[in-house]
Amino acid sequence: MRYQRPQDVVEQALAASTADGQITVVVEGSEANLRWAGNSLTTNGAMRSRSVVVISFVDGGAGMAAGTVSRSGTPDIVELVAASERAARDAGPAEDAMPLIAPGPDGGALPGAGDWAADPAETSIGVFADFAPALGQAFGEARDRGELLFGFAEHTMRSTYLGSSTGLRLRHDQPTGRLELNGKTPDFGRSVWAGTGTRDFTDVSVADLAADVERKMAWSQRRVDLPAGRYETLLPPSAVSDLMIYLYWTMEARDADEGRNVFARPGGGNRTGDRLAALPLTLRSDPGFPGLEAAPFQVVGSSSGSASVFDNGMATPAVDWISEGVLANLIRPRAWALKTTAPATAAVDNLILEQPGVTATQEEMVAATDRGLLLTTLWYIREVDPQTLLLTGLTRDGVFLVENGEVTGGVNNFRFNESPVDLLGRAVQAGVTERTLPREWNDWFTRTAMPALRVPDFNMSSVSPAS
Repeated sequence: MRYQRPQDVVEQALAASTADGQITVVVEGSEANLRWAGNSLTTNGAMRSRSVVVISFVDGGAGMAAGTVSRSGTPDIVELVAASERAARDAGPAEDAMPLIAPGPDGGALPGAGDWAADPAETSIGVFADFAPALGQAFGEARDRGELLFGFAEHTMRSTYLGSSTGLRLRHDQPTGRLELNGKTPDFGRSVWAGTGTRDFTDVSVADLAADVERKMAWSQRRVDLPAGRYETLLPPSAVSDLMIYLYWTMEARDADEGRNVFARPGGGNRTGDRLAALPLTLRSDPGFPGLEAAPFQVVGSSSGSASVFDNGMATPAVDWISEGVLANLIRPRAWALKTTAPATAAVDNLILEQPGVTATQEEMVAATDRGLLLTTLWYIREVDPQTLLLTGLTRDGVFLVENGEVTGGVNNFRFNESPVDLLGRAVQAGVTERTLPREWNDWFTRTAMPALRVPDFNMSSVSPAS
């Protein structure tokens, strides 16, 4: 089939519409990856993809309905539009119905919205040109130590084109890279982890990551078995990011207003204005944050409590979710904002936690610890109670005992039971904020910057048999 530029697909879909309104989104993607095991590259590859989403809006008299149909590859656009319109006619009136976003006086241009006419951005295996030789050197050094390195590096580029029957023409290019490096002993009895997120791999130091793995492997040579209990615990930025991402995903205003999540106020309403953190921590999102840049407008394929298909193209400016320890905003689509006379607030695809003015590094926090645990990552995180946001999960790839300011050995793994909201209320120290890669959620969310946190009584509810 003849290649069609994504912009032309959008225009063809809009031209084929017989509905009362339509939004079409085309995402053109490319990906390159490397994978390795036992100090050797195992696979590498590159791939291309395309997805087309058509959302049709039909007013059946009782209210506006929405129908969404998506296809991958190069679908028959006329058939896809017809299927979307059938889905809209078969659906009931949408409770989140709102007028579609229209261009402003300047034609709807948004800062960072990209060049509509340009070809899609691409990545290729060449993104690893400097990275791969450094990885080979790390393999040799690990082999000399009698250790094994496992892991992967991936880089994707997604060019999103959003067009609407109201005249919106928006485009965004999103590069996303991630690297995970595992160090193991030949008998797999000990395992540690290091990872990082990146936009283009030019800022990735394999030597630094390999040195981090080497240091943790040395720490773990002495084994210390500890029972379950509450321990003073240093959570590194990666572990903090996994907990804060889960908190972020639950920040739906409607759930809070209707009493279904941790941000509900007893007796009705939500907890906006309540102090959540003892420290003056700010949790925020900013599509222009250096190194974590994200789309400055909403792209929504299906409606939920946190997003509405009617809000496609809505600007997503920087927002504080928690400001100096106080809950400042919740995620609120326009329809729920109108119903509750509150501001509409859109989610952004990045998350930053910071305490202005702090300078302590994680190493300095370790040096100031009399006795406690230093974690590496969290894994298999699941929700236990939405009313308190109680989560359970496992430690993984390195729990270390800190005594008199030094790491003195590796500790068994634990299952934990904690609420990230409670943790914010109990944290007694935050370190400097740095870009980090979540371990549990990096298939879905990679753009984070977090500090290390000191929690005086982190709840290790049971010992885990995982090695």
